[in-house]
Amino acid sequence: MIPSITLETAKEVIDAAEEAAKAIDNPMVITVVNSEGNLVAQRRMDDAWLASVNISRNKAYTSAALDMPTHELEEATKPGESLWGLQTTDDNQLVVFGGGYPLIRDGKVIGAIGVSGGAVEQDRTVAEASVEAFEESH
Repeated sequence: MIPSITLETAKEVIDAAEEAAKAIDNPMVITVVNSEGNLVAQRRMDDAWLASVNISRNKAYTSAALDMPTHELEEATKPGESLWGLQTTDDNQLVVFGGGYPLIRDGKVIGAIGVSGGAVEQDRTVAEASVEAFEESH
């Protein structure tokens, strides 16, 4: 059986991300998926962009599907590079810029988080805060 994040843990991860988003005064949409990329929980903060609902989910999906942070895909997907066009595959669900991170427990991806609503660096900052809280929680 593939290990998977629980709803309770997903809520904790989302809470940590929301606190980080509040700290930078930027409303976000925060999504947690299981190890197979299926939705576990999502929160849209007041005044967060509607477009960020799908973007955050796709960031989480990408991280779960490829077992890596989404920002690590940026260089390899530029024109002329080995993964050019990757973001147009998998029903256009793959995101190749920052804000998605796998959630790893005992060396296995049990889920992933995707954050959207600010500049890429803001999305990464908020997501990284939640990953850190996740890692410290168990």
